[in-house]
Amino acid sequence: MKDIMQKWKVAFKDKNFLISLLIGFLYLGLSLYINFVAGTYATEKISNSVTDIILSNTRVYDVDLFFVYGPLVLFTFVAGLLLHNPKKLPFTLKSISLFTVIRSVFISLTHLGPFPTEAITMSSNFISKFTFGGDLFFSGHTGLAFLMALLFWKNKTLRYIFLAYSVFIGVVVLLGHYHYSIDVLAAFFITYSIYHISVLFFKKDQERFLN
Repeated sequence: MKDIMQKWKVAFKDKNFLISLLIGFLYLGLSLYINFVAGTYATEKISNSVTDIILSNTRVYDVDLFFVYGPLVLFTFVAGLLLHNPKKLPFTLKSISLFTVIRSVFISLTHLGPFPTEAITMSSNFISKFTFGGDLFFSGHTGLAFLMALLFWKNKTLRYIFLAYSVFIGVVVLLGHYHYSIDVLAAFFITYSIYHISVLFFKKDQERFLN
């Protein structure tokens, strides 16, 4: 605990860090608002569902607990990592914000309806409180976990933990029919691009993150 407190004391003496941290939180708040607007819009404009090579040939499974509490475990784990190393916080916040904004753009463009079995499940249990319903492309569950893997790539242990989780949660959303297969597969490719855009935009924050 003393080591953590010392790291925060040193970090708070860095004016550039404090400014970057504040901007990171502002970006995050703005991105969450944009996500809310985009998700609401996409759900209002929702259209018909389509067939899917995986979902059409797989029965729906009850994976609600994994779908809801899995991300909470991920966020708690990442928060713990950042608590132990505050210098990594600004770049992480800004990368997540960029991820959220870009995903908001994607879900606003095409208003594909949820897979029929997923629609039935969503209307009958508490899972409906944790998603809009029309915010399908691309999978935020999968993409955000993969983004963490890219951020912590140099740490092999963390890299494999986040990669394993991203694959696990991708399987979960498919088994629960909460996403189409293209939502999950595309998440890896789009997130990879988002990460490199983040590195381009927030280079100084990344340098602080890596040090």
